[in-house]
Amino acid sequence: MISIRSSVSSIRLLAPILGLLFSGCLLARPDPGSLPVQQACLVAAEQATPIRIEIARTPAQRSRGLMQRAWLAPDAGMLFVYRDQRRADHSFWMYQTLIPLDIAYLDRDGVILNIRQMTPCPAEQAKDCPTYAAGVPYYLALEMNLGYFDNHGFEAGDRLSLDPSDCRSVPSG
Repeated sequence: MISIRSSVSSIRLLAPILGLLFSGCLLARPDPGSLPVQQACLVAAEQATPIRIEIARTPAQRSRGLMQRAWLAPDAGMLFVYRDQRRADHSFWMYQTLIPLDIAYLDRDGVILNIRQMTPCPAEQAKDCPTYAAGVPYYLALEMNLGYFDNHGFEAGDRLSLDPSDCRSVPSG
């Protein structure tokens, strides 16, 4: 039989350790306001690469995007989903975005149509930031760290799959 006194002593000894573990978990979490992370796969003819993405579906989520993030994991990104096709002149900007990014514009099936590079805008006013037009009509936009697509050999014609098992069905190369 365990006495209440020994249980209380054990809890007192464990409390600082649990506090450190808990605070470490909080520090390791994505930035506040981030969306749940989903596994996905970028697929080319001879390779498939797993990535982790946050999916921005609502206007508020898309408007916030990756603003104010100080860091993005090397294999992580954000997917912007639109119900209706966006025009080729629809653009993204980098106002209050701290991370240099690649953006891939995709059709409704996840096929990459165009890739652009975007640099952070230090301007205090949104109107002073450049915009990055898609150049093609699109339904999806995928932001990854700057250079990601080029460094991994992905280009127009390759595709994003939200089924992570697609990474196992294509030989990695």
